[in-house]
Amino acid sequence: MKKLGVFLSASLLALTAQAADVAGVSIPDELKTVESQPLKLNGAGVREKWMMDLYVGALYLKQQESDAVKIIKTEDAMAIRLQIVSGMITSERMTSSTMEGFEHATHGNTAPIQKEIEAFLATFKEPIKEGDVFEMVYVPNEGVKIFKNKELKNTVVGQEFKQALFGIWLSDEPAQKSLKEEMLGKKS
Repeated sequence: MKKLGVFLSASLLALTAQAADVAGVSIPDELKTVESQPLKLNGAGVREKWMMDLYVGALYLKQQESDAVKIIKTEDAMAIRLQIVSGMITSERMTSSTMEGFEHATHGNTAPIQKEIEAFLATFKEPIKEGDVFEMVYVPNEGVKIFKNKELKNTVVGQEFKQALFGIWLSDEPAQKSLKEEMLGKKS
């Protein structure tokens, strides 16, 4: 049974047809989940800073949704996919900006999930290079599975952590407002 779980986790993110091209990155139309229920692309956009593209972010849900609060709070399977498009992103910068995102998403109250945040940030300890793909997949009753280049790196449990993680991009203080709107399918 354990081997089956590993196999299913490894195949968790089997990609299908390509839906869109964002900043030169082909965005998969859907991701397959452990339950074999595909997650559909809700929206995608570019994270920019100082007029430079840093990564392409995409949100995947079971069905189209534009209500950020509803998405953050739901127990349904969902995923965020980040494809690095700049050599300016380093492990240190990714860790720092993600921690800042957790601060904003929790309104400065990261203490209750600090252990989970540290486990998540460990994913960024390995060098990050242009072309790397990070996928954070929430699987109900299992937690957030973190993949780097399709390799499962960690699983972090807890609904409060999941809400804060997705809040980095979807909260009232997102990493970038235009990216939030694009992930919610409100801009193209």
